[in-house]
Amino acid sequence: SFTEWELMEWSEQQAVFNFLYDSMTLTVVFGPPADGEFFAARPSRSIISLDFESFLDEEQAPPSSCLVQRLIFQFLESQGSWQEKCPTLCYLPQALFDISLVVNRCKILGEELEFLERWGAKFHLLETDVKDTEVKLVFSSSMAFAKFELTLALSHEYPSAALPFSVQTLIGNIGEKEVAAVLSSVPVGHHYLQRIVFSIHQNLLQGPR
Repeated sequence: SFTEWELMEWSEQQAVFNFLYDSMTLTVVFGPPADGEFFAARPSRSIISLDFESFLDEEQAPPSSCLVQRLIFQFLESQGSWQEKCPTLCYLPQALFDISLVVNRCKILGEELEFLERWGAKFHLLETDVKDTEVKLVFSSSMAFAKFELTLALSHEYPSAALPFSVQTLIGNIGEKEVAAVLSSVPVGHHYLQRIVFSIHQNLLQGPR
């Protein structure tokens, strides 16, 4: 369920895989046969290089797409040398699976951000702003007489780790302590960002505090 790649080319020289609606490419350059190894019932090839390239137009793309790409490339760079991880063709399926897993998680995060930008007003979410790998959420509720900014620091490990955050109170008395109490009750996992927003709306913004 995590096959996020599309094979665009497979030749004697190289293989090319596309990810994320053709906005990212992995080019695998083959070397000579690897001694004693077989792949798909044929002698396995050594791999000389794995090169990742982004084709996303950051000027035109929505902020959520830019964030998704940043987090994916953050993961790719965090892994060190991909050629060392993947010296022959036998290692390529696992590498493609690992990359697909992160692409899938980041793609879902992008969809969550798009959902919040479109429907955030239903949850007293006034503004969603993406800067580098941070997401700033501005909540405002006349019922609770409160307005505050919640800034979340995202990484390629999303959604499997709690998010570092900061809070700036703009109106009222909802601050870091109140938000921290809510966030601590939201388990990590699928649709983590959306569930954070739902929980803040439900627990902090329904009436006077």
